[in-house]
Amino acid sequence: MKALEIKGALKRRGERVTVAEVDLCIEAGERVALLGHNGAGKTTLMRMILGLTTIDAGTISVFGEAPGTQAARRMAAYLPESVAFHPALSGREQLCHFARLRGEPSSRADDLLTRVGLDQDADRRIRTYSKGMCQRLGLAQALLGRPRLALLDEPTSGLDPVARWQFYELVDELADAGGAVLLSSHALTEMEAKTDRIAILRAGQLVANDNIETLRRAAGLPVRLRITSQPEHVENLISNLGGRRLNGRAIELQCSEADKVDSLAAVSSVREFVEDIDIIPAGLDELYRHFSVEEGDIT
Repeated sequence: MKALEIKGALKRRGERVTVAEVDLCIEAGERVALLGHNGAGKTTLMRMILGLTTIDAGTISVFGEAPGTQAARRMAAYLPESVAFHPALSGREQLCHFARLRGEPSSRADDLLTRVGLDQDADRRIRTYSKGMCQRLGLAQALLGRPRLALLDEPTSGLDPVARWQFYELVDELADAGGAVLLSSHALTEMEAKTDRIAILRAGQLVANDNIETLRRAAGLPVRLRITSQPEHVENLISNLGGRRLNGRAIELQCSEADKVDSLAAVSSVREFVEDIDIIPAGLDELYRHFSVEEGDIT
């Protein structure tokens, strides 16, 4: 049984279609990045999965259960982009309250406060928390009850680099335990390294849905070869290979995926001038731009 199965999901707001017949499935243990411009339909889709927004056509199931049912809610967790808590409570009091609602012992709340780096600040009033601290408390709340499906909307917003690293450790643990994760973020470099599959929405339509290697092949974007040499040999490289100078020691060539081997052979033919070479495939930021921008749009 799939953790999340969406078939032909459609949502209208007046005459505007905000989610257009989306098909998307997530397996247990899979981490999927959901990308798209603001207004592309990401948050609406997440709210439909949770049963917070009605679906106008199509079907959605969470481990076979309908969105919004008690069974589906027990299995799902949601972390919105902007979290809000009672400012007069301490972090520990707030999380213990949510733990009781989830049927979890208070010791679980204490464990999660430690895992998200709030153990030293657990007894401070939430009104004294920074945005990043509130976001970490929200993450701890989302992980209560050991959800089987986690929907995370801009979860690393406001987090420092160490907290981001800790967050992705928790995501990995959740996936390793068989939990499915749907994660929306504009931090594309993180998404490239930390997810198994990329799904891209454009104006409510799902325009890409695959692993990054397959998306690279589909996009046909060039591979970059960055070649480093001694300063006195850079002109020799340019005259033999072409490309553009990056600085006093390096040039960059571009080639198609199909021509990569031939390009490397050309570099090898002048290897006496070469100190190092880096092969740089299209990154997620380039793939996102390719799939999310409609023909005729200005980038």
